[in-house]
Amino acid sequence: MKKSAVLISSLMMLTSFTAAADTLLGVYVGAQGWDMATEGSFGVDNNQTDYGFNDEAQVRLYIELEHPLPLIPNVKVAYSELETQGQEINPLQDMDFNDTQLDLSYTDYTLYYELFDNGLFSFDLGFTAKDLSGHLDNDSIDEWIPQLYASTEVGLPLTGLSVFAEGNFLSIDDHTLSDYQVGVAWAMIDNMLIDVNISAGYRVAKVELDDLDNIYSDLDFDGVFAGIEVHF
Repeated sequence: MKKSAVLISSLMMLTSFTAAADTLLGVYVGAQGWDMATEGSFGVDNNQTDYGFNDEAQVRLYIELEHPLPLIPNVKVAYSELETQGQEINPLQDMDFNDTQLDLSYTDYTLYYELFDNGLFSFDLGFTAKDLSGHLDNDSIDEWIPQLYASTEVGLPLTGLSVFAEGNFLSIDDHTLSDYQVGVAWAMIDNMLIDVNISAGYRVAKVELDDLDNIYSDLDFDGVFAGIEVHF
């Protein structure tokens, strides 16, 4: 009887501590798998070549920190894998040749404000610094790119389901970079100790470069994704 009372008391103290910690700092950790298809062209000196790319499975990992302090932004760090390979397309001979390797993986460092959140609807707005460090064949890219960040989620009452959209955007001069996703999430576990959500949706990324490190590109990436997120 005493052991049961001690166990119940310990669980109550742990629950209270977790709830208090979440009030001060909410930690979100997530992972996604993306079935990515790629199409488009790239090259140097404004001499772009069309390629036929392979479909690839990609990974996205992120951690997010939220707090109630006014004026201080929340923080999100996300790593996105963006790698594929393909062959140059020769329309005159109706054949493929010249293998190519593409790696545009990047890390997003985002500062954002939660402008609205009433439990059913939320809207975040902020700024992302994208660390793009990769290569197109033997031509390397190493740039920091500023982007606008926006995220919204709408809960469906009494279902445990929600719909969401999230993205980073930039259009300046002749450069256009965007990465956005829309989907549905389900609260598989939702209690005072831990929340676990699973999600599925569609993700699109676009990379249009006009003389960035002497590289030109018109590339589109898209496909379905599935993910899991844990909230401590």
